[in-house]
Amino acid sequence: MKDRETRLDKLKKSYLREEIILTLDTLLSLAASVIVVMGVRLLLTATFYTPGWFGFYMMFVFLASVGMFLGTRTYKIIIRHLTVKDLVPFGVASFGKGVIVLAGMALAGYWSKWVLLVGTIDFFLTFVLLIGVRLSMILVYELINQRTQEKYDHSRILVYGTSDKSVATIVRLQNSSHYKVLGFIDRSDKKGTMLLDQLPVYHFNDDKKLTRIILENGIDAVLFSKDTDAQAEENGLIKFCSKHNVSTLIVPTVDEVAEGQALLRPREVKVEDLLGRKEIVISLDEIKANFEGKVVMVTGAAGSIGSELVRQLAGFGVKLLVLFDNAETPMHYLRLELEDKHPELSFVPVIGDVRQPARLDYAFRTWRPQVVFHAAAYKHVPLMEENPCEAVLVNVYGSRNVADKCLEYDVEKMVMISTDKAVNPTNIMGCTKRLAEIYVQSLGLAIENGEKQGKTKFVTTRFGNVLGSNGSVIPRFREQIAKGGPVTVTHPDINRFFMTIPEACRLVMEAATMSTGNQIFVFDMGEPVKIDLLARRMITLAGFTPDVDIKVEYTGLRPGEKLYEEVLSNAENTLPAFHERIRIAKVRSYAYADACQAVAALTDLAGRVIIPDMVRLMKQTVPEFKSANSKYVELDK
Repeated sequence: MKDRETRLDKLKKSYLREEIILTLDTLLSLAASVIVVMGVRLLLTATFYTPGWFGFYMMFVFLASVGMFLGTRTYKIIIRHLTVKDLVPFGVASFGKGVIVLAGMALAGYWSKWVLLVGTIDFFLTFVLLIGVRLSMILVYELINQRTQEKYDHSRILVYGTSDKSVATIVRLQNSSHYKVLGFIDRSDKKGTMLLDQLPVYHFNDDKKLTRIILENGIDAVLFSKDTDAQAEENGLIKFCSKHNVSTLIVPTVDEVAEGQALLRPREVKVEDLLGRKEIVISLDEIKANFEGKVVMVTGAAGSIGSELVRQLAGFGVKLLVLFDNAETPMHYLRLELEDKHPELSFVPVIGDVRQPARLDYAFRTWRPQVVFHAAAYKHVPLMEENPCEAVLVNVYGSRNVADKCLEYDVEKMVMISTDKAVNPTNIMGCTKRLAEIYVQSLGLAIENGEKQGKTKFVTTRFGNVLGSNGSVIPRFREQIAKGGPVTVTHPDINRFFMTIPEACRLVMEAATMSTGNQIFVFDMGEPVKIDLLARRMITLAGFTPDVDIKVEYTGLRPGEKLYEEVLSNAENTLPAFHERIRIAKVRSYAYADACQAVAALTDLAGRVIIPDMVRLMKQTVPEFKSANSKYVELDK
């Protein structure tokens, strides 16, 4: 495969050098002049020709040709990429050559009607030869390229659908060294085969027709140009392909391209592509304008959410990015990525812990951020149920430290990343995030009411499970399938809402841009997905049969785990916001003094690891916190 790519690259990149093209064009121009002179002399029996006349004429032809080709830079136009607009420089070069030659002959005393006739015909023939030879070279190149590709194994593919995007996908793949596009495939009752972009469109409406199309054409893969097409065919074409060892591919999304995925290189369809819902569209121009030229700090910058925030901020023209995280190795890899993909970006990685006020103070004092995204948190439900003191120290005390420093150093806006698990929490992690929300909101209210001096606006965003984040169920299932199973699901009825990391971060950006401060934003998460169904879809996509090739086992709910996620964005618990699918959560407000007292007491108990008293105080402060499947259930009695 590597040798094949090398040979094709050499063929495509080293067809002709510029100096060779300039020499060839000059020879073509000279040839055109010789042909015209001899043709006029012989066919019209003209008497103008003498050796001296011919010598002067060819001298002027040579000088005019070289001068015009250098002046119009026609030799720099890549031959195989020749377009209609590229004909203009060749016309200018040919016409200029004719004018210069005629002027030279007149000055040399050789002017006559024959000179005018020869010069005029010379102009047209030069233009025709220059373009004709190029078109011939393009045809030869395509023939060589096609024959070279046919010597190697290609994936024979059909592109799904007949939309403009499907046609554009075929155009992009026409010179691919990996795929041979044989046509389109479309779910339809139409009979016969039609042509689109000179390729056949195969219609199918049942497995029998589909089998015939696949077998007769030796199809290796079906390529989807849009994730909505893949979602529509999950239980149809994709299921058929999984059963019959035909690959299903998809064109990378814009987000993947931004992260470095090759634009024209399709990849395998993943379950993430099938968890479809219409993404929230936001105004990136307004967001960019909001951050351009500012110093922005991200806590938890090396985590899955924090690092995506950093990637998006890197393209917004910020003055400086301050990356704050206590994870050394992930920070190292993030630094390398930014240096590689954004060499112009000014950023500083800071190893530090939000539980250490002095380290936070150093970062704020040194770089004076204007906007702070607070993504640092402990988030794994079972682990935090087993280590509640650490959850309080990081999620509650750490958030207080960040908020206090924002106020102290006149940060314009702090955006805190929260979770849907803060809604009617059933676990320690969810409650600590709600406590963090309470402190941040009460501080914002205290500023609004004049109880505290400061200008910082505090914003909170809540969202559900993020596809591909650290600890997400999908990577876990993928690993289990790769090992041959079993795939473990906690409960057959458990469900969750899902969203992509880039979408989650765009929501955070939108909140930071549009919020007037002191609000908690939630948004339409679509329909919940049953985790059991998700596991079975992943097994099927991998080409296996659930419970036959790979078993699905139920392990029981983990400590603190909910069976069903709360619906965040209905009219009962939210208010309208600036976007039809983004809403503002209705939450109970707390007095700042009470919030301070609660956080201080919880921090003291956590620091001394007095767990029962600490959890009791958490439940008193957040009355809706009712433990589920946890040893702390007894504290609710």
